[in-house]
Amino acid sequence: EIIEVGICLLDPETQAVTDKRSIMVTPTESVISEFCTELTTITPEMVAARGIPFDEACKILETDYNTRNRLWASWGGFDRQLFMKQCRRRKVRYPFSKKHANLKRVFGESEGERMNFWKALARLELEREGTAHRGDDDAYNTAVLLNELVQKHGIGILRRYGW
Repeated sequence: EIIEVGICLLDPETQAVTDKRSIMVTPTESVISEFCTELTTITPEMVAARGIPFDEACKILETDYNTRNRLWASWGGFDRQLFMKQCRRRKVRYPFSKKHANLKRVFGESEGERMNFWKALARLELEREGTAHRGDDDAYNTAVLLNELVQKHGIGILRRYGW
């Protein structure tokens, strides 16, 4: 179940990485376990104080970020699949466009080797910022990695994904 949505925008023309944001989502199908807190640093108290319903989070994505009209990217396909499944279960409109770039694949194709996200950052000599498995920090690091790939290989690496 999604308990945090991280977002960060990238303008490939200006190379600006902006609008880093965390949207906490109140779980309704599960509870935040000790394991989850250890992995993400997100506590039940944090979500109780800042969490909003999933459908509201999806509306924020569409309204504040125009997500239905943008290419979006994630490391691998897990986030996309999780969003799609949760939207179906909750009968909530999927907030993103069909244009999704799987950066794990983009990285493998452009760099000639597949690896995990942290190794990919290191390979490109990029510093990881923030806390691993936190939505806003992961989104920021993903945008920085994507920006580096676009600068190194050109925007053409994203043409097949609709950019």
